[in-house]
Amino acid sequence: MGNCAPAALLAHSYRALVLGAHGAIGAAFVKALQDDVYCSHVETVSRAHNPGFDLLDAASIAALAAASAPHGPYHLMVDATGALMVDGQGPEKSLAALQADHLARAFQINAIGPALVLRHFAPLLAPGASIYAKLSARVGSIADNRKGGWYAYRASKAALNMLLQTAAIELQRKQPALRVVALQPGTVRSALSQPFSAGVAKLLEPAESVAGMLNTLKGLQPKQGAHFVDYQGEQIPW
Repeated sequence: MGNCAPAALLAHSYRALVLGAHGAIGAAFVKALQDDVYCSHVETVSRAHNPGFDLLDAASIAALAAASAPHGPYHLMVDATGALMVDGQGPEKSLAALQADHLARAFQINAIGPALVLRHFAPLLAPGASIYAKLSARVGSIADNRKGGWYAYRASKAALNMLLQTAAIELQRKQPALRVVALQPGTVRSALSQPFSAGVAKLLEPAESVAGMLNTLKGLQPKQGAHFVDYQGEQIPW
C-alpha cells in the first residue's frame, strides 16, 4: 500500500508509532506503514510486543514512552487501543443493565488509559506538521446519538473525544501545525466486532478501513482543536 503517508509527510522520510499494534486494525496500520516507501521506521507497541504494557497501569505507559523515545521523534502516531467487550460483558441495552464497575472499567480502558498514553507519548511527536490519531467511535458522538443504549461504550468514547479536543488545544499552542484526530474506522471484521456484526450493512476488512483512514489523514488541514472524522473522510459532529 504505497503512498499512504499523510500529505504533509509525502515529500520526505518520516517515522511512525502504532499502539495496539497486535489487534486487527493496529496490525493493518503497521502493514500499511511498512509498505509506504516514505516511512523509514514503524515502532510497534502492544501487549503482545511489550508484555508489561497495560492501559490501566500509568507506570507501564510511562516506561514504554521512555523506551520508544530513542526511535523517534515520530511524525505520525496511531493509538489503536480500546475495547467494546469489557471483562466478557458487551454493551448494555438498557439503563437497568448499567453497572458501576462495568462503567468504570470502560472509562479506564477507553478514556483514561488513552489519555495517559497521549500524556506520555505526545512529547515524542516531531515538531511541525505531525499527526496524533486515536481510534474513536461514531457512537461517541453526542449529537449523533439517535438509538440510545450502549451506555458505557458511548460515554467512554465521548469522554475520550473531549480529552482529545482539550489536549489538542493545549499542544497546538506550541505546535500549531499538529493535527490531533479522533478516527472512526467503520465496522471492521475483527474479534472485537464479531458479536455485533450480524446486522451491519457493510463490514470492512482491516486493510480497507486503514487505507481509508490513512487517505483521510492525508487530506486533513491544521485547525484549532481536534478533528473527528470517519474512514471515508466525513466529519462527525461531537
